[in-house]
Amino acid sequence: MCVGVTVTYLTTKVPNFAVGDFVTTGIYASATAYILWNIKNPYLATPIGLIFGGLVAVVMYLAVLRPLIRRGSSLVMLMIATLAVDIIFTGVDLLFIEDTTSLYGVELTHKGFNLYTLFPLGDFTLFGEPGMLFVAPIALVVMTVSLYFLLNKTKFGVAMRAAIENANLAKTLGINVERVYLVSWFIAGATAGFAGGFFAVVYATQQNEASLLLVSIFAGSVLGGLGSVYGAIIGGAIIGAGQVYITGSLVLFFDKVVNPSVGAEVNDFQLGIPLAIMIIALLLAPQGLTGVKWSTIVRRKQ
Repeated sequence: MCVGVTVTYLTTKVPNFAVGDFVTTGIYASATAYILWNIKNPYLATPIGLIFGGLVAVVMYLAVLRPLIRRGSSLVMLMIATLAVDIIFTGVDLLFIEDTTSLYGVELTHKGFNLYTLFPLGDFTLFGEPGMLFVAPIALVVMTVSLYFLLNKTKFGVAMRAAIENANLAKTLGINVERVYLVSWFIAGATAGFAGGFFAVVYATQQNEASLLLVSIFAGSVLGGLGSVYGAIIGGAIIGAGQVYITGSLVLFFDKVVNPSVGAEVNDFQLGIPLAIMIIALLLAPQGLTGVKWSTIVRRKQ
């Protein structure tokens, strides 16, 4: 999810507040395909989320951001535009849910699913542990390696980095900057949509899920450094792990020391954890983790 924010920021220099909608597109696309197409395993439906997430991102760029950028709109205007798209997508998601329910309501009910409150699709177990514990890290490694080879070992990757550094100079060198931006936005939406497919496997989804995810996504991206794709991966992993394990530890602590009812209420403040991690990190490293000169710190300690 965090990679989606960083890639769109690198190309247009605009914080994309609609990235959560790329995720929910992936959630509903993969979940609907899994349920209605009788796919045996929900993980096999995640490529559907990847494709639809990428397509939605491209449509948003072509229909909203590119025209505004060509008209010389300010950064504030572009940010407001992404917020507007987020609001529009909330309505689009609701329309999709209503139409799908009206057409396939009986089949959905028969299979035990309700898109208005989409419960987890169901995970497998391996060695007594949930499959996501193994699949997610493997997918993350594959994605990281793929992005590395794309950005550093291909002509398109070189063109993409050149366009990001200096679009005007890249144009003079014969690089099709517009094509680079389109592919970049597809990658951003695809990674977010792919993550949405994974999300649907283990988490329940609400109609306003995009807004609920936005805090954690931006926290991970900012923590890693908005100017680095690899930083987004690191930041996202830290925020995700911190949000899950810190919340779990606090719940156990209050259950034992105070009262089980207090421990249950801790979950209501779960979104505050990524914000706290981000604030502390930025106080120590304003440019994010990838902006820290770690070699200098190591040498000083030595």
